[in-house]
Amino acid sequence: MRLDAPRERGFGAPAFVPWIVLAVLASLPLWAAATDQYYYLDFARRILIVVLATASLNLLVGYGGMVALGHAGFVGVGAYTVAAFVEAGVQSAWTLWALSGVCAGLVACLMGTVALRTRGVYFIMITLAFAQLLYYLAVSMRIYGGDDGYNLPFRPQVGPGLSLDDSATFFWLVLAFAAACFAGLQYLLGSRFGKALCGIRDNEARMTALGYPVFRLRLAAFTLAGAIAGLSGSLLIMHNGFISPSSIHWSQSSILLVMLVLGGVARPWGAAIGTTVWMVLEEVLRQSTEYWHWPLGALLILIVLAAPQGLAQLHRRGKPATAH
Repeated sequence: MRLDAPRERGFGAPAFVPWIVLAVLASLPLWAAATDQYYYLDFARRILIVVLATASLNLLVGYGGMVALGHAGFVGVGAYTVAAFVEAGVQSAWTLWALSGVCAGLVACLMGTVALRTRGVYFIMITLAFAQLLYYLAVSMRIYGGDDGYNLPFRPQVGPGLSLDDSATFFWLVLAFAAACFAGLQYLLGSRFGKALCGIRDNEARMTALGYPVFRLRLAAFTLAGAIAGLSGSLLIMHNGFISPSSIHWSQSSILLVMLVLGGVARPWGAAIGTTVWMVLEEVLRQSTEYWHWPLGALLILIVLAAPQGLAQLHRRGKPATAH
């Protein structure tokens, strides 16, 4: 078996296009300051935060072949970690971000140790069950508001002269996290670990026969995906200034999965494209009509019919990266 399958380096566009997109996004705070349109800046920041969670799910579903239906639980672990340590007196945003990733990664490791011993629909159901356990745990924690949710008393400090209360500073930090996440995942998927993970997805029996530690590789991917989702959750509570158990309900996990499928599973930019299209459509339709659910559903059906492999396929000819 060869594990040197070509990497997917983009979505059918020249290599400089991601840099142009990054430059345009980085200039958004300047445009918002010039036009006083900070609402759109905050909306773009929220999209980037959700993109982080969707990209981590793509590592599991797209490249690991592990269809999980409880990923929002890790987002919740990250958010409630911020709540817990803020109540304990921690004020440094960097410390809170690190703690959120570590705590969510540890929870993912513990969950994965059990869940990865199952396959197929059983894996889906056990991840759903674990996520619901986290949901009811959040509901039961009265110290953090229980079912009513928790209001963050302040936005943590970034450093001297830098405050998350400044929309531009916060946006640039979130953009930096998103860019670093995509670059890191692309590097990881091009490494021996990433190629082995794709090989396990395509033919687990052969990879086991070749001596690859299948369980440990899957567990490492599961833990990393949980840690990235936890970081997304910490950014989300700082963005909203609020978190509630409804944010980690299993229905939120299903929305993340729909976003990923919409953009394109196992495609580098599928998570970003699917999340952006979903959230923009939802926002536009929500402002246009009270009954925005049915036109959103109809549009999604049309999109899926036009691009059954995800919107990323419209910009990329060829197959997702696989191991041969």
